[in-house]
Amino acid sequence: MKKLKIEKFESVWDAIEDSPEEAANLGMRADLMRHIAGLIQAKKWTQAEAAKRCGVTQPRINDLLRGRIARFSIDALVNIAWALGRKVRVSLDDAA
Repeated sequence: MKKLKIEKFESVWDAIEDSPEEAANLGMRADLMRHIAGLIQAKKWTQAEAAKRCGVTQPRINDLLRGRIARFSIDALVNIAWALGRKVRVSLDDAA
């Protein structure tokens, strides 16, 4: 019987992406999506209300709330956050 090799990763994104750069991009998009979804849910807006406030379509908000990360760029998420009156700040840390 072969011995199973166990790998450890810093994050789920590191486990599923081929490069650390791609993993960092996914992680940032996921964080932005989570924060935006939290704002929408805290305001108790319908998807239609959120779409109007964000300047996007209701299906686009549905994609965001369902975590369809591949359908969003960082630019698109920054624009949505801005439309909701939020600034997005980026910090740079040393790579591990």
